[in-house]
Amino acid sequence: MEEILNDNITGKNEEGLYPNLPLKCLTATSIIGDKVHNKQGEHLGSIKDIMVNVNTGQIEYFIIEFGGFLGIGEKFFAIPFRLLTVDPVNQLFIIDQTKEELSKAPGFDKEHWPETNIHYYNAEQHWSFM
Repeated sequence: MEEILNDNITGKNEEGLYPNLPLKCLTATSIIGDKVHNKQGEHLGSIKDIMVNVNTGQIEYFIIEFGGFLGIGEKFFAIPFRLLTVDPVNQLFIIDQTKEELSKAPGFDKEHWPETNIHYYNAEQHWSFM
């Protein structure tokens, strides 16, 4: 406990190599760009943005980029925050979906970001069974 207090007072890491384990908090900038894999270890995409409910302060969903090749044909997906778990050792997020299941989820063209939150409501209906 004294090491933790010293960390907070001095700003110096005195707890060793992984002072943030068990993981509790991350900055938004450290999450954006993180990889998303499924439980089988397949790379599904990466986190492009984080959507925060301005009324509650809670993270509602992540925008995940998935599909395509060399930047062509990629789509964005609104994935509810509750469906992702963090893997702090590999520094990525895990979703319990196959590539095929994710490709059937409602997405939107990354060049045509919706001007409303309808993509979230469509995604919430799609993912509500989980």
